[in-house]
Amino acid sequence: MKTHLKPASNESRSDTLLVFLPGAFLKPEEFEREGFISAVRERDLAADALLVDADVSYYYDQTFIERLHHDILQPQRALGYKSLWLIGISIGGFGALIHELAKPGAVDGIVALAPYLGRRPLGAEIHKAGGLRAWKAPEGPPPDQEVDRKLWPWLQQYAAAKPATELPPLYLGFGLADRFASNHRLLAEALPAGRVFTTEGGHDWPQWSQLWRKMLDVLPLPARSARRSVPTRTAAPAHPATPVAIAA
Repeated sequence: MKTHLKPASNESRSDTLLVFLPGAFLKPEEFEREGFISAVRERDLAADALLVDADVSYYYDQTFIERLHHDILQPQRALGYKSLWLIGISIGGFGALIHELAKPGAVDGIVALAPYLGRRPLGAEIHKAGGLRAWKAPEGPPPDQEVDRKLWPWLQQYAAAKPATELPPLYLGFGLADRFASNHRLLAEALPAGRVFTTEGGHDWPQWSQLWRKMLDVLPLPARSARRSVPTRTAAPAHPATPVAIAA
């Protein structure tokens, strides 16, 4: 995987690295074009940014997890980064989640913006059961080997009264008219309100950029300056929408 490093300072390396994973058919440099990197710098955060060229082919050939782990995360740990965060859009958010599912404890936090979370029938099954807190994963061999069969039971850990301490903090953001929003709401109901962010609109850069700026104000990231005020944000209520298959 090719990468593009955007340091917080030209003078020294930060201890925190934000690893950006694009959506399908999007280019990593679009994060910079859409203001994601400048938003980090405007807040004087001591966090470097790594833009990863993780295109959709890695998901289709099922090499994404190993490539992200061995090409990106392990080498960056070796370089001295003490805190690694995955920031993924759409299928990039899906990638961040399935990586943690397969490699638990590899990262220190996840930001999933409008993530693809799996197929419509499985989401409908969870909704019919009363949501992720009430749903019980079927016992026995799964009817197929699609990764969402494992992803949703893993996500269910966030709905526990006392989530396991080894789970990385998960922040979710999505547009209320996003085509994946029905599945987003299932996950949102399982997360603390302060970790769910919504905005009007659908599945595109204007929504993602707005959400990213909101989330940056509360993410537990170190500041370069001695003091940094952190306003509290809460999530807006969600409204129904209909997800589709994998897309950007």
